[in-house]
Amino acid sequence: MHRFLNTILYAVLAILLATVACPAASDRPNVVVFLADDMGYGDPQCLNPKSKIRTPNIDRLSQQGMVFTDAHSSSSICTPSRYGLLTGRYCWRSKLPTGITWYWDPPLIDRGRLTMGKMFQKNGYATACVGKWHLGWDWPLTGGGYISDQFDGVLLGAKQRAVFGKKIDFTRPIKGGPTTRGFDYYFGTVVPNFPPYCFIENDRTVGIPTLEKPKDMFGRSWGPMIEGWKLEKILPTLTEKAVEYIDRHAAGKSDQPFFLYFASTAPHTPIRPDKPFQGKSGAGPYGDLVHQVDWTVGQVLQALERNGLAGNTIVVFTSDNGSPQRAGDPHLHGNESFKPGAVVDKYGHNPSYIYRGMKWNIWDGGHRVPFIVRWPDKVKAGSTCQQTVCLTDWMRTFATMLGNKLPADAGEDSYDIMPLLAGKTDKLIREATVHHSSMAGGKMGIGNGFAVRQGKWKMIYGVGPHGRIKSRVKDLPADAPPGELYDMQIDPQEKNNIWNERQDVVKRLVNLLEKYQKQGRSIPVGK
Repeated sequence: MHRFLNTILYAVLAILLATVACPAASDRPNVVVFLADDMGYGDPQCLNPKSKIRTPNIDRLSQQGMVFTDAHSSSSICTPSRYGLLTGRYCWRSKLPTGITWYWDPPLIDRGRLTMGKMFQKNGYATACVGKWHLGWDWPLTGGGYISDQFDGVLLGAKQRAVFGKKIDFTRPIKGGPTTRGFDYYFGTVVPNFPPYCFIENDRTVGIPTLEKPKDMFGRSWGPMIEGWKLEKILPTLTEKAVEYIDRHAAGKSDQPFFLYFASTAPHTPIRPDKPFQGKSGAGPYGDLVHQVDWTVGQVLQALERNGLAGNTIVVFTSDNGSPQRAGDPHLHGNESFKPGAVVDKYGHNPSYIYRGMKWNIWDGGHRVPFIVRWPDKVKAGSTCQQTVCLTDWMRTFATMLGNKLPADAGEDSYDIMPLLAGKTDKLIREATVHHSSMAGGKMGIGNGFAVRQGKWKMIYGVGPHGRIKSRVKDLPADAPPGELYDMQIDPQEKNNIWNERQDVVKRLVNLLEKYQKQGRSIPVGK
């Protein structure tokens, strides 16, 4: 009898300890992170009163939650910013310090690295990724084996890419994708511009792509395509799958919370708005596609509301980088419409709002992004935060929400913004933020440039041809300063370079950047 009572006592204590250690399932919110692709800060009307695009769903989300007006992706291009979001680490620390992953390239996120998806899985969440992955895969080859058996680098060379592309075996599972990096379920595409031109579900293509992509279809000149592939149907299909996932989870009537990472393929090229959205904006095909992205956001929000999940779901809306400001695809709208900046010239709509630059650039137009958070009863509706934050911050913020402490080898550049969400602090959360532009110089902007933002100061310390900062159009004069310094408080458009006048600030920020680079992290260990 005594042994039986002891057993009962230990069982009760175990239950109590478990209750203290882990929040009840019903207390853990669902999480939806919606990542637009190439949407500029100035596209939603709630952020830009002069926007020529109707965005009622994003606007409503801003009214129901908190708008961050000084939020940034960790890079001004897509692969590195996605890496930063999912790992809490600047991508220039990875094995891909510059550029993007291309078709057939291997996985970028190391298998042993803690990702946001893995963190949610470890805390009992169901996890799903829908949309554009763009972080590499390990493709199966005809005759057996995988590309990783023959290549252990980061980026394939042009000749290797062509050779491997003809040997992919689409009847076999693909390794190294989302389902190996923290997601129970995946549906989406590699990149709509890249082969294979088909959907992928979990670790297999949906059907076998046996056709060759037509030359007049937007994308790389060659690549296997599935029969019936329609560019304008990519986003509607992804929307349908995301909504299905929410409906299916709700129908299961489980207390298990879910984490849904919806990585939209738009308004990135191909700029092909579906028929119901054509002509619905004042900014041409690009504006119509932004409007369609807003509709997609609305479909996700409706699914949460319809299933009674809206009150216990955190919704984050943001973008992977700034907009390239193209007005449309060249095959449909002419090469002039495809040039960067065309939507400004043709329609008077500026996706960068008042900020200088665009996608690829180290100026704010390249990486200042929409950043809206709705969390009922936790985040004040209609509130605004003007602190500088970064997409990498979600890793540590969600860890705090889950009651976790990140290990020293995870979230090296991630700060906890939970006090900002709760409206409980005016203190600066980040010591500083590093921006990165990792494409070649020339007309696209600064090549492999770094910028450090600390308070009102922003210092650009880039490397272009001959080690010089390079402007969008041409090299700066020979006597130009070796970098740029701006007071973002009085000069948010980055027009007045005061590098020479404030060398005290320059030296401090250069030293800070070098410190961050050498120590392998920007947040102190244990914070």
